[in-house]
Amino acid sequence: MKTIKITSIFLGVFALAFVLFSFKNSSSEEPAKAKFTSFTVIESIVPNGMGRSRIINALEQRDYKEFTSVQSEEDNSRNKSDRGEIRVKNFEETKLLNFFNMGGIRFQNIAANDAIINSKVSSMLAEGWQLVNIVSGVESVGSADDANGLFITRFYFKRDYTRSPLEGE
Repeated sequence: MKTIKITSIFLGVFALAFVLFSFKNSSSEEPAKAKFTSFTVIESIVPNGMGRSRIINALEQRDYKEFTSVQSEEDNSRNKSDRGEIRVKNFEETKLLNFFNMGGIRFQNIAANDAIINSKVSSMLAEGWQLVNIVSGVESVGSADDANGLFITRFYFKRDYTRSPLEGE
């Protein structure tokens, strides 16, 4: 009976020690570092094939803090960030086909765009990026005389620094 008590106490202490050492103090660990990126798909819904459709991917980084101002009751002055400094001049532009041609909606164009977009997403996944979110919307008046329109989709990706570093990251 005494052996069972000693064994039970030993196992209890061992289990407690295991639990305590298994769960490290999260405040002492460095938070996971991740990098985020996105690309934008703009597909023209302008009649008669007159629009431009593209995948746009920025090749430069920007720090939002450099272009941010804080508004308050005491200081509500205008944000005077220079548009020229915000603008990205190095970007990747992939041509896509327009949804419409002279005959109307062109389903082959939509299928071709899907194939190119899928290729871009697959390439990013192969590079270690994880697809986090997709957001889309349409800009169009929608009236009978509306000659403008865009279908825009943003693809957001994340990658851990430690998991899949690429050159220079």
